[in-house]
Amino acid sequence: MTLAEIERAEKDMQQQWYDLVMAEQQGSLLKVLEQMYDTFILLAEEYNRCCEAFQRENLAALRATPAPKRKSSRVNPSSNEDEGHIKLAS
Repeated sequence: MTLAEIERAEKDMQQQWYDLVMAEQQGSLLKVLEQMYDTFILLAEEYNRCCEAFQRENLAALRATPAPKRKSSRVNPSSNEDEGHIKLAS
């Protein structure tokens, strides 16, 4: 799944919602509005499937990539008295 596919699914869903709102404002029949709403729900479900697939694919790719190793510690004790404590900037 690519970002372009997700964006396309999102655009289709948003366009269907816009068309539904405009049809309602123009006084379309309830049956027509219900059909349009059903289509919107299907498009929303498709968008959600695309997002889930994208997340699964990218999570798998992240797990396959080894984490970078740290080069050094960020804590530098300055004296025996402060050892083990981190000084915060003030």
